[in-house]
This record gives sequence, structure tokens and C-alpha cells, in this order.
Amino acid sequence: MTLIRLLLLFFRIGLFSFGGGYAMLPLIYQGANELTGMTTEEFSRLVALSQVTPGPVAINAATYVGYQYAGIPGATAATVGVVLPSVLLVFIVSLFLVKFRESEAMKAVLSGIRPATVGLLLSAVVFLAQGSILTGMQLNLLPVVFFLVVLLIAGKFNGDPILLTVVAGVAGALVIR
Repeated sequence: MTLIRLLLLFFRIGLFSFGGGYAMLPLIYQGANELTGMTTEEFSRLVALSQVTPGPVAINAATYVGYQYAGIPGATAATVGVVLPSVLLVFIVSLFLVKFRESEAMKAVLSGIRPATVGLLLSAVVFLAQGSILTGMQLNLLPVVFFLVVLLIAGKFNGDPILLTVVAGVAGALVIR
């Protein structure tokens, strides 16, 4: 029953989250909190770990939560659950894509989904910021400085995201404790 619950929870997250992995994070956190009692600080660490490991952040996060909840079978159930909706939807959409490519209804649906996706991404940013810059109830300014420096380098100088992540991780290990 535990594995089915995990599979269905992550299937629902995968099915109703538009906008990619970061848009899924608030829902994954809710599930992780419900299943394991995970705090926002613990989840922020999980997200950081998910970013530096190979693969999509949402799949890595789901796998980790599943592992925390039910070991390797739980990791498998959560991973399959979060991926399966995308696989099924891509298959179904590919069958009808040619037929509805220029459909006004399809364009209208996508124009409604885009703002919702931006909202979900912004909620993920707020959620991650809370876990990163607030330790307990104290404001930690060093992560804010890291954020601003990375934002400047990435935006203004088109910095390599992988290099920025590695450098920020090393700097964090040396400076933030």
C-alpha cells in the first residue's frame, strides 16, 4: 500500500505540474512533508543536491523523497510516478500533433497554460529562497549575496550554469557553515 500511495502521489504531481521540474518543487515538498515530515530547510538541501546530480531536478527530488520514505522500492515508485504522466502525454500528443498543429483551440489552451507556468515557477523561487536565506527565523545574508553574484554573472555575462553551480557549491562549503 505504501508504494502504491507513493506512486499515485508522484503520478498526480507529474500529471498536474506544468513548467518543468522547478514548477513541481512546491508540490514535491508538500508530498515530502506529508509523507516524511521533511522541513523546508531539509528540502532546500535536497533541491541543492538534486541540482548537482545528473538528471532533471524534479526526478532527482522525487527519487530522493521516495528513498527517504520506503528505500529503493520507494525511490523506484516515486521516479516511475513522476515520469509516467509525461511519457503518456507525449505519446498521446504525438498522435494528434499533426492534426491540431494550427488549431485556434490549442493555441488558446497554451496561452492559458503559460501564465500558470510562470506563477508556478515564481512560487518555486519564493519557496527555495525561504529555505535558503532563512535559517530558523534568522535572515542569512550570505546566500543572498551568492544569489546576486550568480544572477549578475549568468544574466550579464552569460555565465556557464554548470560552472556557476560548482563554484557556488565550493564557495558555500568554504564560507557557509
